[in-house]
Amino acid sequence: MSKKIVFIPFIAFMILAGVFATQLVRNSQGDDPTKLESVLIGREVPEFRLEDLAQPGKLYSQDIFKGEPLLLNVWATWCPTCYAEHQYLNELASQGVKIIGLNYKDERDKAVGWLTNLGNPYLISLFDGNGMLGLDLGVYGAPETFLIGADGVVRYRHVGDVNARNWADKLGPMYAELLEEAKQ
Repeated sequence: MSKKIVFIPFIAFMILAGVFATQLVRNSQGDDPTKLESVLIGREVPEFRLEDLAQPGKLYSQDIFKGEPLLLNVWATWCPTCYAEHQYLNELASQGVKIIGLNYKDERDKAVGWLTNLGNPYLISLFDGNGMLGLDLGVYGAPETFLIGADGVVRYRHVGDVNARNWADKLGPMYAELLEEAKQ
């Protein structure tokens, strides 16, 4: 009986090792563990009416996503990764990349101070204090960035920070395609 008990931890270890090995093999075959599919891909940004972050009372709707390709960046002051990506977003904006910010489940005063102190890469900053637009977008947390075509249709969802590497590898080329598509 005691010999059987000795094998239980070994069997549990082998099962756990098998699960980890399966994940490693899957990731080495090109699956991106940070990629979260969105049901919005190929669909228009959900309807909303939100206030401007810095100008309470000034309302915006989903119409702001029509006319030209852009990024929708979901961010918050409570998010350390948002802080890490912010400087790069400022660089992208200075290069002409159009970005709309969605301040998500945050305190308005802190968010306005953040943009004042760290620079504002956003053409428009939406205030989603209760997180309802974030919920409609399927946001799990911040930061998340959506590539949106000139037709207001969500084309891609990126979970995590936008940085030089993922911009060069994936997001930048996709944004360039959307710009070309908008010219036609």
